[in-house]
Amino acid sequence: MGTTALTEAVFYILLSLDAPLHGYGIMQNVESLSGGRVRLAAGTLYGALATLTERGWIVSLGDESEGRKKEYQITPAGREAVRAELRRLHELTQNGDALTNEWN
Repeated sequence: MGTTALTEAVFYILLSLDAPLHGYGIMQNVESLSGGRVRLAAGTLYGALATLTERGWIVSLGDESEGRKKEYQITPAGREAVRAELRRLHELTQNGDALTNEWN
């Protein structure tokens, strides 16, 4: 995985998938988590879900052919990607705080 920075949308998608959710549920949860600031279009969401599945960060549950909406859930690798992003963001804010405090 390395130190790849996550987009805000991907970060919120991963956070949304602690419990299984279908696409529309993910869209609603991302909007809620971000206080309405991040709104995912369907194309953006499903493109991200395909990429996250390929990376092994989420898994698809169930089968749409059974008449149920496909649900997704985060994997242990996805949880580690979130933790790595939090560490990266924490470093950024620490460095920013340290330098900007000198501006006062």
